[in-house]
Amino acid sequence: MSSDVTPAAPRSAGHIRLTSHGGGFGALPITWGADTPTGRGPVVGTTTTRLHRNVIGTHSGSYGVYRALAVAAGALSRDHRADLTNTSPTHLIGPHPQWSDPDAIVSLDPWGASVADVFAGEIAAGYDIRPSIAVTRAHVILPEIADAIARGRLRPDGRFLLEGGAALVTKAAIEPVWYLPGVARRFGCTESDLRRALFEETGGMYPELVTRSDLEVFLPPIGGQTLYVFGDAGDLADPSVELTARVHDECNGSDVFGSDICTCRPYLTHAIEECILGAQRGGVGLVSYSRKEGRALGEVTKFLVYNARKRQLGGDTADQYFARTECVAGVQDMRFQELMPDVLHWLGIRKIHRLVSMSNMKYDAITGSGIEVGTRVNLPDDLIPADARVEIDAKTAAGYFTPGPIPDAAELKKAKGRGLDA
Repeated sequence: MSSDVTPAAPRSAGHIRLTSHGGGFGALPITWGADTPTGRGPVVGTTTTRLHRNVIGTHSGSYGVYRALAVAAGALSRDHRADLTNTSPTHLIGPHPQWSDPDAIVSLDPWGASVADVFAGEIAAGYDIRPSIAVTRAHVILPEIADAIARGRLRPDGRFLLEGGAALVTKAAIEPVWYLPGVARRFGCTESDLRRALFEETGGMYPELVTRSDLEVFLPPIGGQTLYVFGDAGDLADPSVELTARVHDECNGSDVFGSDICTCRPYLTHAIEECILGAQRGGVGLVSYSRKEGRALGEVTKFLVYNARKRQLGGDTADQYFARTECVAGVQDMRFQELMPDVLHWLGIRKIHRLVSMSNMKYDAITGSGIEVGTRVNLPDDLIPADARVEIDAKTAAGYFTPGPIPDAAELKKAKGRGLDA
């Protein structure tokens, strides 16, 4: 097979400028929480003109490693700059009052979707400024929604839900942008302790964390989040419009492949159904999907825990559900929902009328950030897979919301997951 595309040659070896070197002239300042984008300043994580860098890390989160592979392989020029023609958001979000509160939003760039417009002058002057948020429109098609239509729970209306079962959504992809002083305050630690932990636990990947205290913004090499809005995204900021929302943490095995050891996909699809119903009632629905696989412990750790649970003496029971995770990972959960409400504040949300979540950590983080929550919607029992009964019983006993009885110690021993060979 022939190709007319000639791979770009990798840059020849030469002088390497260490990140611990001092900053150069020409870097634009960042004033987090300023009232205007020009007052705040752009986030510049370029790897080309290093004198322009004003953050730690690079754009695209963990995908920066793939970019490095493309450069090393000669498939991508290091000097490439994205042509942002016609990439503007399909729906404008904000600005909202929370954008100018330096403590309300500390883990994303509120202006990240509109950099091509608000920083057009700086881009024309040669600064490599890239969007960290993209907003588009899409059709979402799920077999569970088609089933809900067949069973009469949902009715296509041609506006929010089509006859073929496709739901019409506005969706936004968001890359993490951390304002380190604010993140430290959110977690109740000092900024220096946070910087040192980030530096040491990434194997010294980012020396600027400990050598450049003047750089307060960090682009961490982690996954971001995706928002799915059912209805008018502009209504999210109006507390008089009913908002149905779910904040969902990634679970590849269940969300994508339908693994029945947990309730993740059933809860996700149930929330989507609730969001569609909410939009059809005249409200708006929101699903916020965060990439925190395996309680942010990773999928390898999650599968190790599965094996430990299934092989332990007495079988897979709810009373040992969290203990097995802690034995392997050293902690029950590393999702730490402290940063989660930021995206809700980016959307201008002040009230969630119906929160489709049983998680006490998510509820506490949302209400603790100043957002009012009305009704909490639990997962119906008929949607809980048999092998996931262990999970639900353990979580409700640990404080998760349930309208029913809370299982006691004896009850926690009753539900058993199947064995590895079943």
